Amino acid sequence: MRLRVCTWNVNSVRLRAEQAARFVAEHQPDVLCMQEIKCQEGEFPTEAFAAMGMPYLKIAGQKGWHGVAIASRLPFEEAPKLEVCREGHARCVAVKVAGVEIQNFYIPAGGDIADPALNPKFAHKLDFYDRLTAYMGKRDPKDPLVVTGDLNIAPGEFDVWNHRYMSKVVSHTPVEIERFAALMGSIGFINILREAVPEPEKLASWWSYRAQDFHQSNRGLLLDHLLLSPGLRQAAFSTGSAQARIHEDVRAWERPSDHAPVSVDLAI
Repeated sequence: MRLRVCTWNVNSVRLRAEQAARFVAEHQPDVLCMQEIKCQEGEFPTEAFAAMGMPYLKIAGQKGWHGVAIASRLPFEEAPKLEVCREGHARCVAVKVAGVEIQNFYIPAGGDIADPALNPKFAHKLDFYDRLTAYMGKRDPKDPLVVTGDLNIAPGEFDVWNHRYMSKVVSHTPVEIERFAALMGSIGFINILREAVPEPEKLASWWSYRAQDFHQSNRGLLLDHLLLSPGLRQAAFSTGSAQARIHEDVRAWERPSDHAPVSVDLAI
């Protein structure tokens, strides 16, 4: 079977329920991992997701901020909830679908100052990565595992609109890139989007609301990722090439999130 896993920072699920329904109808994801749902569990639009054919929900909500959720066409099993957020925010939710463990994260953005001594938000971001990497280092690489979400680091030179400028800006600083590399190396994660669209082609999944025309300004960042364990390599390359993409058109819809969805197809 084909398992299409998608990640999307929806920036308020109640505001984007119609867009979610359109996206599900047009692109048929089997699993939709969402970040920044900005509601508590009881406020989540469950009926809307049931109507769009995604009735199975795992929600970690928080009043006003943060919050993550997974919606699925298919029934799921429980998966370990990772205690990697030292502040206790709702930033992690996990399920196992068709034998694949999916860990969905909204990693802290980190504020504006790239110095953990001066900026507690940046220190929190680095700590989150350190805890997550330490946990993943204990995992069996053969386990079928997807780590996904708004990971809030654009790790590559071609994952930002201007590498030299952005190297001084939180999301692409050297210390963050080192943390991302450490996570990737923990069990040899596969950056499936970059397998599908190799460098030097530039990629972005986030564009600021400040730009009236995000295409014209072309100042995007690749912050949303799908990282696969080595145990999913065969499932990801069953057709000979990786089937992963950014749904950039969604960013141009009316009242959009500032993030576009990203998806991968796995042969399970």
